[in-house]
Amino acid sequence: MEHTATWTMNIVIDEQDGQTRAEALLRTDDGTVRTGIGVARRNPRDTDVPVIGDELAVARALAELSHQLLETTVADIESVTHHPAHLSR
Repeated sequence: MEHTATWTMNIVIDEQDGQTRAEALLRTDDGTVRTGIGVARRNPRDTDVPVIGDELAVARALAELSHQLLETTVADIESVTHHPAHLSR
């Protein structure tokens, strides 16, 4: 079976008052939308390097999105097999 899909990712990063928030929006070609949110806070004693907050907030947003996809995958497998699914690496 051949299958091709295109999923689109949009990441928005906003920084205010030492806190960076990233929102990772994933849209599948069937119209499903999932969003992961990540936050990073700068210690007031640390040097202000915005890219570090961006990287950390985006990493956390993507990690949340990844967990959502894994949970969806388990639910989909269980709906097909009617047995508990355990994903392993």
